[in-house]
Amino acid sequence: MATCDTCGNEYDKTFTVTRDGISSTFDSFECAASALAPDCAHCGCRILGHGIEAEHHIFCCAHCARKAGHLAVVDHV
Repeated sequence: MATCDTCGNEYDKTFTVTRDGISSTFDSFECAASALAPDCAHCGCRILGHGIEAEHHIFCCAHCARKAGHLAVVDHV
């Protein structure tokens, strides 16, 4: 059995995610998202979708990007 890098649970159905040459082991998508998903630069929530990028920052939505001063951004329709 492998151990989840996020919660420490030992589990026989873990999976490994490799990003930028670094591998991590998880027991659930929740633990993987907690460890890997970026945080919104304005509100701090985890971004599980595409998000909005503006000037090297990532936001969960256009509302948060606008609140941070990026007035020209719009959500995808």
